[in-house]
Order: sequence, then C-alpha cells, then structure tokens
Amino acid sequence: MQHLEQFPPLSIARAEGAYLYAEQGQPILDAISSWWVNLHGHCHPFVNAAVQDQLSKLEQVMLAGFTHAPIEQLAQRLVDLTPTPLAKVFFADSGSAAIEVALKMSLQYWHQIGETTRHTFVSLEHGYHGETLGSLTVTDIPLFSKQYQPLLIQHQRVPSPALMHKPDDQHEADYIQMRLNQLEAVLDAQQGQICAVIVEPLVQGAAGMQMYPASYLVGLRVLCDQYNVHLIFDEIAVGFGRTGTMFALEQAGICPDFLCLSKGLTAGYLPMSAVLTTEQVYQAFYSPEISLGFLHSHSFTGNPLAARAALASLDWFTQANVLDHNQHLIQTIAQTLAQLEGHPHIRQIRQTGMIAAFDVVQANGQPYPYYEGRGKQIAQYALSQGVLLRPIGQHVYIIPPYCITPDEIIHVLDVARRAVEWMVMQPPLHLTGMNMA
Repeated sequence: MQHLEQFPPLSIARAEGAYLYAEQGQPILDAISSWWVNLHGHCHPFVNAAVQDQLSKLEQVMLAGFTHAPIEQLAQRLVDLTPTPLAKVFFADSGSAAIEVALKMSLQYWHQIGETTRHTFVSLEHGYHGETLGSLTVTDIPLFSKQYQPLLIQHQRVPSPALMHKPDDQHEADYIQMRLNQLEAVLDAQQGQICAVIVEPLVQGAAGMQMYPASYLVGLRVLCDQYNVHLIFDEIAVGFGRTGTMFALEQAGICPDFLCLSKGLTAGYLPMSAVLTTEQVYQAFYSPEISLGFLHSHSFTGNPLAARAALASLDWFTQANVLDHNQHLIQTIAQTLAQLEGHPHIRQIRQTGMIAAFDVVQANGQPYPYYEGRGKQIAQYALSQGVLLRPIGQHVYIIPPYCITPDEIIHVLDVARRAVEWMVMQPPLHLTGMNMA
C-alpha cells in the first residue's frame, strides 16, 4: 500500500488483442498476458460472442442437484483432451482452490481405502502452488508463507530439477538422475506415509520461470508408481499451450493422477479451475454415505459464463490452429533470445514454448539483491515504452498472448534489453519486501 503512493496503479479503460489501453488512450503491449491468464488476446470477438450468448440464457445456477449444458460439454472436452486415465472433472473457482481440491482428494482417497497413515505431501524446492493455507503448505517461496508458519503443516521438500541450479561441469542427464535419486530417498524413507508428489511440470513459474526437462517427469512417474503414491501436476500456469503443447504432460508422454488447471482455462475471461482425476480415485468416493463423499464446494462452481468462455477458447484452438501457429512465434522468440547471448548483464537465457526468461546480473556476474527493486525499475522503463513486463526479482520473463505478432515479440525483447541497460545506470529503489511476482 505504501509503495502505491510512489507507484500508483495505472487505470485501464479498455483492451483489444495484445494491447491494454490506459485512460488517456495510450496502448500498452501486454507481454505477460495479464498475469498469464489471457490466451488469445483481450476482448476476443469469438469468445466475446459466446459469453454474450450465454449471458442471455443462464448466468448462474448452483452445481448441486442442478446441471447445465456448458459445464457438461466442458467436462467432456477436458477429458477428451487429456490422457485416457483422466476420466473425471471437479470444478472450482481459482488455481489455489484447485490445489486444495487435489490435496484433499488425494489424502481422503488413501484414508477411505484404509491407508490412514498417509498424511504427507512431497513438493519441489522453489515450487509455487497458491496462497491459501493448504496450497501454501506445498509452496516453497518464503515471501508468501513465512508469516503464516504457525498455521501451516510442514510437508516434505525435495531439490528442484531446474537446470539453472545445475553445476556447469555436470551433464544434464546426470543432474536429473541425481534429483530423482534425492526424491526416491524421501519416498523410500517414508513409505506408507506419503499421499502424493506435486510439481509444476517443466516450468516453476513464480520462482522466476525456472525450467527443467521432461525427462524428470518421466522418472517422477516411475517413482510414484514404484512407491504407490499419487502424482499431481499443477498445470495452472503452463496448461493450454504455454509450453508449446496443449499440456506440458504431453512432452513427457505420461499421465498424472491429478491434473490441476486454471488461468488460461477460460482464456482469461472469468475465474474457474478444474481438477481432473481417474476413475480409480472417483470410485473411492462413490458411496451412499454422505461422509464418504468429497465435501468441498464453491458457490460459483461450474459457472455457465465461465464454462462458455472456456468452450469458446478450446474451439478457437481448433479453428485457428493455434498450437501450429504458435510454433512460428516460438521460433521467433528463440531467435530473438539468441541475440541476447553475451550481454554483460543478462544470464540464464531460457525458453519453454511460449515462455521465455532471462536473469539480470551486476557487472561482476552476481544477481542484484531482491530488496533493491531492480525488477520494478525494469518494469517502469518498459511501461514508459508501452510494454507491460513484470519481472520476478531479477528474473525477466515474457508470456505473451497467442495473437502477438513476430514483430511485436522482437519489439518486446528489445524493450526488455534496453530496460536492463537503463536499469543498471539507476540507483536502487530499496523496496524491502516488495512482491514483484
């Protein structure tokens, strides 16, 4: 709140395509998809028409004892898009809620089949899964959790497979195997106590777009099967084309026991999340006894407007061949990133599909202290050039909407480079404790 006195929020009057427009009409290229949610561009005519049509028919009805066509169609579409074992869908209203659902459902499943000693979850260091209390227990970013420690159950953490932590002299395959061995040691030591392992597949978003190869996910599935624990994929940020495929799981050729989706689910229009799981999990809750059901509800679960937006988004993926179209954009990102190699203040250049990132360093190669607010300075400069960036500390990233053009991608990354060069000439802001995620 105090920071807003120095950096007041910018009022947005309208939006169209890849651009936001401020009150005075100045365009701002939204290079982060308004916190990663907007897929096809703002006020997309195709999605707009679907929501407007639904608005004239049914805006809301509780999904308890009632149903409606859009939510039934969306559930079927999600099942059809994902691997065969994922056969059931539970709807909620936010990414954090989806994580809560998956954690609760996994624990309750084990208890209802008689394995009542299972009460622990394993997550990755630097992982982020939300900011409600349950999701915070598997989140490893102290900025979000340290003040709530008295309320949080302590679960297990294992080292992240992100390649930015790999020693330079270690081969990637050896590094990934080492990380899998460290996970196996935890699974072996606590057999019969662990409910599930939860990960953000391929990209740890809030940690600064820390990326790792699909080979880790392949090994992870093997270990979860070997030690009989659930595997939860948090694809809230990376689902719906962000990694280059519709879902990140496709790049590993595996299927989790729970798949959590949100953000891009409705193309950024309305809050909604979904958890997909298997028939085996579903059957553990199938009982005439209410106490054995999954007692978790949201007032706006399965909202018809959100469901129609999601259906329209999925239709647009097909009609516009979005995933194929994005391959050209992905190539443009890669070629433009390559031009940043060798820059004295840019390190760890990385990309997974439509997600690109790099780290900003001092002249001596060391990262800037987080409290100096260097990311805020980069964001300030970019905004002055009509580009919305929102660095996470010293990590600068882009996650653009799919309607962005190759020329706009080149422009965005050029602005990011110039923002870094401007930032290194400025004194620090000293924004202690500021969340610039």
